[in-house]
Amino acid sequence: MKFHFIAAHRDEFRLRMLCHVLGVSPSGFYAWMRRPSPRRTERNAALLVHVRAAYLQGRRAYGAPRIYRELRELRELRELRERGILAGRHRIARLMRREGIVASSERQFRWTATVRAELPAAPNHLAQDFQAAAPNQRGVSDITSIRTSQGWRHLAIGLDLFSRRIVGWAMAPTLGTTLVQEALTMALTERRPAPGLLFHSDRGGQYLSAAVQRTLDQHGLVASTSRPGHCLDNAVAESFFHTLKTELVYQHRYHTREEARLAIFEYIVAFYNRTRRHSRLAYRSPEAYETQYAVR
Repeated sequence: MKFHFIAAHRDEFRLRMLCHVLGVSPSGFYAWMRRPSPRRTERNAALLVHVRAAYLQGRRAYGAPRIYRELRELRELRELRERGILAGRHRIARLMRREGIVASSERQFRWTATVRAELPAAPNHLAQDFQAAAPNQRGVSDITSIRTSQGWRHLAIGLDLFSRRIVGWAMAPTLGTTLVQEALTMALTERRPAPGLLFHSDRGGQYLSAAVQRTLDQHGLVASTSRPGHCLDNAVAESFFHTLKTELVYQHRYHTREEARLAIFEYIVAFYNRTRRHSRLAYRSPEAYETQYAVR
């Protein structure tokens, strides 16, 4: 009974402390864990059903920490424990390793930084401080490219640093000022921020164009730009592109630009913003995190 209690609560307390309080040794606990159990196979099979369901619900993008949170918030872990099935995060991780269930990361994402010539641009007001106390205070924007059989499809996004929510985006077959302008306009229409919002981007010509700078001025946004060659100045936007590409883009081959556009639109709207659990947000989705803030 003591070892069962330790196994059920080892994610909440240190193992050595539990063993000390209950008067058993860590080596005895590990020996008990290695001991064959007549029902262990059946219990693992029952747990694995829920793990696979959560994995598919997370679009094969979830590892053990997110699957554990998913099951816990759905109260499935409580039901499993009532049936005598222990389902801690480490056990879930062991089952996933044994079954070859891994989060999508087919290719390595490359962080890139293009050293550009010095152009008239706003200073780096963000200074790699990616925190925000409330929505609509700080946002970042960037552009990435997705390969299709028809050619490149370029994506511009605007991201709120408070909730990591994508609040504006646009896609186009060519890089141009219109791409950024459309993403910015969508974000402004969707959020209607008060003057003073800090808008951070790199020093690409699309962001330094007269049209984009005029839009920023008209809405009272404070421009901020990364230093030349310093991709980490815009690390949160880069991190989103890493997530997008490892969880979606690298898992598919897009035959047309329209196919890529629809897939990315669905990923951002239906999955990333509404459902995907973000480790920085206490494993809430961006939408749930903003909703929780709004009801405080």
